[in-house]
Amino acid sequence: MKVFLKLGWFFKERKKEYLIGLTMLALVAVLNLIPPKVIGYVIDEIGSRKLTPGSLGKWVGLIVIVAILAYMLRYYWRLMIFGSSNYLAKNLREKLFRHFSKMSPSFYQQRRVGDLMAHATNDISAVQQTAGGGVLTLFDSVTTGGFVIIAMAFTIDWRLTLIALIPMPLMAISTSYYGKLLHLKFRDAQAAFSDLNDKTQESISGIKVIKTFGQQKEDTDDFTRLSNDVVEKNMKVAKIDSLFDPTISLIIGFSFMLSLGFGAKFIHEGTMSIGDLVAFNTYLGLLVWPMLAFGMLFNIMERGSASYDRIEQLLSVPVQIDDKEQAIDTKPNGDIVFSVNDFKFPDDEASALYNVHFELKQGQTLGIVGKTGSGKTTILKLLLREFEGFDGVIKFGDYFIDEYKKIKLREAIGYVPQDHFLFSASVYENIAFINPKADKETVERVAKLAHIHVDILRFTEGYDTIVGERGVSLSGGQKQRISIARALMMQPELLILDDSLSAVDAKTEESILKSLKEAREDSTTIITSHRLSAIEHAHLIIVMHEGTIVEKGTHEELMELQGRYYEMYQLQQLEQLVEKGGEVK
Repeated sequence: MKVFLKLGWFFKERKKEYLIGLTMLALVAVLNLIPPKVIGYVIDEIGSRKLTPGSLGKWVGLIVIVAILAYMLRYYWRLMIFGSSNYLAKNLREKLFRHFSKMSPSFYQQRRVGDLMAHATNDISAVQQTAGGGVLTLFDSVTTGGFVIIAMAFTIDWRLTLIALIPMPLMAISTSYYGKLLHLKFRDAQAAFSDLNDKTQESISGIKVIKTFGQQKEDTDDFTRLSNDVVEKNMKVAKIDSLFDPTISLIIGFSFMLSLGFGAKFIHEGTMSIGDLVAFNTYLGLLVWPMLAFGMLFNIMERGSASYDRIEQLLSVPVQIDDKEQAIDTKPNGDIVFSVNDFKFPDDEASALYNVHFELKQGQTLGIVGKTGSGKTTILKLLLREFEGFDGVIKFGDYFIDEYKKIKLREAIGYVPQDHFLFSASVYENIAFINPKADKETVERVAKLAHIHVDILRFTEGYDTIVGERGVSLSGGQKQRISIARALMMQPELLILDDSLSAVDAKTEESILKSLKEAREDSTTIITSHRLSAIEHAHLIIVMHEGTIVEKGTHEELMELQGRYYEMYQLQQLEQLVEKGGEVK
């Protein structure tokens, strides 16, 4: 019953609907008591030869009226109870989604997408069933069972009622034991489903890679193994679940045996009529549903409890990066001061950054270069407040970045990451993501700045072309340029290009950078790149190596140093020469 206590907050929210629904359910339980009693009266009248067409019509009419009333009440209690359970599912889905949207990247690094999807679908469905079918079976089994027992005891024979209930404690003990086993097994089954869900999502997303490496058979075998594990764990649930109905039916069978045996004795003694015994056994038949519902209740509750525990566990994960009290509700603008003495990623012992200090005036461009893993992207993640806990300060304008509301900080930053994510929508919708109502001229203007407009016009449907999931129908360079156009739609104070020109040729890169320089003369830009031609024009260039700055200056100053930057530049010039067919002497 703990799951109902945990859902108490929701039952309070929908108190009116549940009270109406349960009241109607109770009235149906009362109406169900009438037909068995009517049958008993009719049998006694037949036995005493007092049944007339008029009295038979009266009894039949009463049963018809009861049936019509029960029909109407059943319709409305279903609307109230099952309708409310849909609101619970909606509430939990929205709560989970809002929670997901607040979490930092470290949260997603520790959890798989398929597992999170399983929480938002399968687990929520199990909890919804608890608030619908669970409430129904609990209340209906108690009210119907209670009313039936009262009718048996007070309108027929209390002695026979007590005798018929003798096997019931055995049912309570056995179903309670089955329920505990069910909780553990269903939790394992849900976890197995999460693994399968994650595998499915990952395989579909990576199907091109799987086919390229010829791993279809191995991937299918792995999927089959996980699918078999789901079946195996759900079969364990089914084996326990299948014990409820036979156990309850066996116990009800003992009750029927006792009622028939002792009922016949009472009739022989003259303390009970045949009609009373028929009515009593009809009532006893009505107890079958409450008893079966009681068994179903354990199933529903344990499934719902296990799923709700999983959801609560996820919701209990604290938001690591949140707004401060009285955070500044304006978009930042101005100079950037980045001064980090030391930063380690969560659970890492080694420093990801140390002694990284630079200043960037408003309107200037910063170029960041270095080998893979040197700390380039880490600088950007700290600027975006994706991670905190560093020793030092980062200022954007007049305030530290953690003094702004997160939404305002990120509204000021147009970020184009290395991993370009496009939605399964049209080109237009992807570019206008930040402002879906943007006019065509604005979308085309930023597309031209990103030098993707001409490519788009060549697409089958132009700007209305659907790009497919994650932009599967586009080339790498096209995805990069659409991502840049999307960032430019924000008109950001700070534009960050994280190695976002790697898939375009040098000529296109030069054209894009020239357009950005002209269009964003008064706005700040940060570019990370392996190709030095992308950052030659920058007002400041920093060279990263193993988490720290080893060189800093303009292109000309760094070339004069003849250090790491100079070596990288000369090597790239040599590579370009070879690619053009030049000879090295």
